[in-house]
Amino acid sequence: MEPVEINAGEFYLRQLRADDRVDDRVALVGGGRFEDADEAGAHIAERQRQWDADEACSWAVCEQLSNTAVGEIAISTAGELFCWITPDRRGKGIATQAAQAVTGFGFGFLDLARIDVNPCDKAGERVAQKCGFNAGGSPGVWTRLR
Repeated sequence: MEPVEINAGEFYLRQLRADDRVDDRVALVGGGRFEDADEAGAHIAERQRQWDADEACSWAVCEQLSNTAVGEIAISTAGELFCWITPDRRGKGIATQAAQAVTGFGFGFLDLARIDVNPCDKAGERVAQKCGFNAGGSPGVWTRLR
């Protein structure tokens, strides 16, 4: 599948990049997701492979004007949602905006019947709740049905 961009309100979602024009490795390392630029670069390459193999869709969550990545969001073609925001930008509604946009993409473009998320903390649970997910079946898993 070809990567697509999504408008998410104040933010937009675009493919993760590490090239001569845009380098998201800085956000991945600065956000505490990876130890160094090499690990972050390998992650970006893996996300590209997932797009190519139709396994998952992933995006850098970016500020509209500066193109600066402030997080990452992904959804697998099996309906598993994943999101994180850099520590300095948390608590500002960014994850909620991104998750709402990607949930719409999952139900619309990917034609999923259900999407699951496994929030790792109370803030993640609040985002899931704001996006219409409900705690349910499996422990720690929140679900939203189409």
